[in-house]
Amino acid sequence: MMRQFFFPLIFLIHTPLQIANLAVWASLVIIFGVAKLLLPFPILQQRLASAMHFFMFCFGKTSVLLIRCFNSVQFEFRVQGALSKKSWYLILANHMSYLDIILLIDFAAERIPVPKFFLKQELIWLPFVGLGAWALDMPFMRRYSREYLEKFPHKKGMDIQTTKRFCQKFKLTPTTVINFVEGTRYTAVKHKVRGSQYKHLLPPKAGGIAFTLATMGELFTNILDISLLYPDNQRHPMLSMLSGQLSRVVMDVNVLDVPAESRGDYYIDEQFRGQFHTWLNGLWAAKDARIAQWMEQKT
Repeated sequence: MMRQFFFPLIFLIHTPLQIANLAVWASLVIIFGVAKLLLPFPILQQRLASAMHFFMFCFGKTSVLLIRCFNSVQFEFRVQGALSKKSWYLILANHMSYLDIILLIDFAAERIPVPKFFLKQELIWLPFVGLGAWALDMPFMRRYSREYLEKFPHKKGMDIQTTKRFCQKFKLTPTTVINFVEGTRYTAVKHKVRGSQYKHLLPPKAGGIAFTLATMGELFTNILDISLLYPDNQRHPMLSMLSGQLSRVVMDVNVLDVPAESRGDYYIDEQFRGQFHTWLNGLWAAKDARIAQWMEQKT
């Protein structure tokens, strides 16, 4: 009970340390990224890229070490299936918090190839994060509203073209492509506004995933269905973590085969589009059911 009186102090100490950790490793990534851009020698570029990936993993590992130091937290990792550093993976994950990114980087460090996140265009301006992600060849997606596309129809499909362009880069070395399928972080307000049919998830967005599979489907060894959950800190996981209140983290990983019904022309073949939605919605319904079970086990 006394610990709660120290939460503000923990926040004031822990937050600058997390920011410093991000700043140090991101700065190194950016410096090496600029060098990689200016020095057109393939072997040197490969070595610079390897160093940048090492820096990213150092960021994740150090961040989790700080989390453990300032929080009495229990991590539960449940992996069903074999993982390899030599495979190509497509991660389909729910999105609860910016903390998800730290945990996925830490999870990937010793288990799977370097993760590449699909990021919203606005994040390019986020200090350290934006330029660091750019240097690491992570795709930035610009999502347009329905009203905007009605006004500027020529913009339709631009985000998919971005997906295609970046996926070409991932064909050369084993890579993990991470897609937060809901397109945004989960909140109760967004859940209500979107009229989600799921209890603990937002409706999945199919277009970007379908195009990624169409572009790289033959390369992906498996799909990793990852569910992230903070059972005792659902409303503000990041704030809870920074103030020493994070108590439990659940990461469930299911290694799935890439199903035949996930490959096809999503934008032209209407029958395939319907099959793809059925497959993705089924995947999301199963994820929602598992999350509901974990919530019942909440301690």
